[in-house]
Amino acid sequence: MERILISDLPAQAARTTAESRLRCSAIGLALVASLVAGCASNNPQDPMEPYNRAMFKINQNVDKAVLKPVATGYKDVVPTPVRKGVTNFFGNLGDVWSMANDFAQGHVVEGLNGFMRVGVNTVFGVFGVLDISSEMGLYKQPNDFGLTLARYGIDSGPYFVMPLLGPSTIRDAAGTGVGIYYAPFNYTTNNAAVRNSATVLQLVNTRANLLSTTALLEQIALDPYVFTRDAYLQQRRSQVKAVRSEGMLSPGPLDSGGGDADADAVGQDSNAMDSGARAEPASSSAASPAMPLSETLSSRAVPSNSPAASPAASAARP
Repeated sequence: MERILISDLPAQAARTTAESRLRCSAIGLALVASLVAGCASNNPQDPMEPYNRAMFKINQNVDKAVLKPVATGYKDVVPTPVRKGVTNFFGNLGDVWSMANDFAQGHVVEGLNGFMRVGVNTVFGVFGVLDISSEMGLYKQPNDFGLTLARYGIDSGPYFVMPLLGPSTIRDAAGTGVGIYYAPFNYTTNNAAVRNSATVLQLVNTRANLLSTTALLEQIALDPYVFTRDAYLQQRRSQVKAVRSEGMLSPGPLDSGGGDADADAVGQDSNAMDSGARAEPASSSAASPAMPLSETLSSRAVPSNSPAASPAASAARP
């Protein structure tokens, strides 16, 4: 009898080990499920999440099917100095819109900085192809009409994913529409073919600049939608605080941003949910994402509702 019991010990131990592993696996799956469910949002600034997620997915699919392959080929064929010149050229046009919004916000010093940037880069930088101004210490200070509305107390409204253009809010989407209509390139030529060609070039060049960033996003983000949304909202709150309290968007080579204090500032109560970084100058890229389509998130992206980051601006007029 003792021999039989002793002979059963290895089997019992194996069963115990298997049961223990199953319990650990079940606990692990439950934790992952709860984490994913938590990421599913509960963000009070995203009441339209079902629509936003659907549009985010559509934007991703369009990007993967069309933009990303074209941008990859463009990057492989076009030399880096040429792509940098294209980025600078459209960035110079974006500076015109930023300057107009600086003055509209009552930030005269920043407006004059933009005026000098555009003048120097246009005259000495071959219509902005060369960024001479940054070498002189006249750094890019991205601005847009969404921030102008925020400057005068307009609330951000809910988070909103725009078709093709990516992350935004209701207020910033309105600002984007104004920016598209009044984009400087619309008034440089009456030739629709030239404007449309420039729009396509800017869009492809912008996407090419963000290829490495979006690849990293796909690798590290458990939920790309939540990651993109929270980073965008925090970035915009940082910019709103800057235009309201500091009078400028933290000028400097990296254009680093500050914290948040805003009616947009569900943020002070939800910092645990919100993560992201202030964008670098538009001359570095054009996102979110934000970048073209839904992936407009990048540490080197212009605010997504800036004309420099909205290639559709050039085709807005017939």
